[in-house]
Amino acid sequence: MNVVIALTITGILNLFGSIFNYRKITPLLSIIGLAAAIVFNSLEWNTNQPFFHHMMVMDNYAVAFGAICMVLAAVLIIFYNRFMGDNDHHLAEVLSIIVFSVAGAIVMVSFTNLLMLFLGVEILSISFYILAGLKKKDLSSNEAAMKYFLMGSFSTGFLLFGIALIYGATASFDLSAIAEFVKLNSANTNYLLLCGVLLILVGLLFKVAAAPFHFWTPDVYQGAPTIITAFFATVGKIASFGAFYRLFRLCFAPISSEWSGVIMVVAIITMFIGNITALQQKSLKRMLAYSSIAHAGYMLLALLSPAYMGASAILFYSVAYGISSMAAFIIIHIIQTQTGTDEAIGFTGLAQKNKVLAFITAISMLSLSGIPITAGFFGKFYLFSSAIEGGYVLLVCLAVVNSFISIYYYFKPVIESYFKNSHTDNIIQLNNTETVLLILLSIATIVLGILPGLVTSI
Repeated sequence: MNVVIALTITGILNLFGSIFNYRKITPLLSIIGLAAAIVFNSLEWNTNQPFFHHMMVMDNYAVAFGAICMVLAAVLIIFYNRFMGDNDHHLAEVLSIIVFSVAGAIVMVSFTNLLMLFLGVEILSISFYILAGLKKKDLSSNEAAMKYFLMGSFSTGFLLFGIALIYGATASFDLSAIAEFVKLNSANTNYLLLCGVLLILVGLLFKVAAAPFHFWTPDVYQGAPTIITAFFATVGKIASFGAFYRLFRLCFAPISSEWSGVIMVVAIITMFIGNITALQQKSLKRMLAYSSIAHAGYMLLALLSPAYMGASAILFYSVAYGISSMAAFIIIHIIQTQTGTDEAIGFTGLAQKNKVLAFITAISMLSLSGIPITAGFFGKFYLFSSAIEGGYVLLVCLAVVNSFISIYYYFKPVIESYFKNSHTDNIIQLNNTETVLLILLSIATIVLGILPGLVTSI
């Protein structure tokens, strides 16, 4: 509860930044607020403390996912202030929305009541609709915001209708009561319950950008400011999967035979559509948008895994994917700003212009593709191993094939950086803050690729 309170107070204080003329210190205020929230979050470890009349619980699962979201949000705020703070007259309001969205993410990963799930999803989603349309004079940004709003509202309708049907079948919004009802009636077919589960499944598949409900993702990611896109692709996806896994493994595991086949088919379609379409993209930003769809396919494997393996697998994958994807989007923003293009050609000769940035680019792309000695390798290893344990050997084989496909497009900027010479003398510059943060992200990627137990043992 202290975590949500700290984030809420921080967001409210930021809102007054423009009114009382302390807009310039709102980035520092946001970082302090997130740091305080992270401390409060850490203090909840091993407490399993329920809040809000048992509608939320800060168990270790919620603490771990909450920590990932808050750390990534802090990194994003630092970079947002660095790249856009001087020219953004609404800096205080933007940072406030970011902090509020993190509060929504915390609610999503800690809910024990379907009403809190809906509340968390809406807090996060409404914040994202606003952030997608930050560049008001840019038609692509306006288009992104409108598409995100329409598709998000549509998917929320599925989610809410599913919640209503489950309430009708079980007479409760509480996960424990629903889980008990499902367990006692798993031998009997309850069509009202199954319809509710299916509708919630569709709504959450929209939120995680899984095929065939992914069509909004490329345009939204392309149109939104690149730094904000990094936020969507990391915190948004991680929080959504945190809620997805909690609901389906805690409540609906006894009837997994009814929905596991759907998840398997969706995972296969998602991986192939994401990776094959990413191969055809010239824009690296759009390429990463499609690759994020493919990663959603990989993460769906956790739902098919035994409970004792799936939670740690999706947690580690979330950490690995979040760090690498955040670094990749930030690098693309830097290259696009200084070269005028977000295509692979913008990376040509990067190793000559900025060796540090070229190295960080290589690390992030290697991790996203799942190459050994990076966090991404063990992320896929744990996901695939847990799925094999669940008996989905063929599905894992298809996932491995998709991982090999992804190597082709992930290596494009790496090849341009190291194996092609630049025809210009432009120097790609980084300031000290950017350099330190990107190096820290790369170090984390390498360390977790060597010592994965730092995450899996918690």
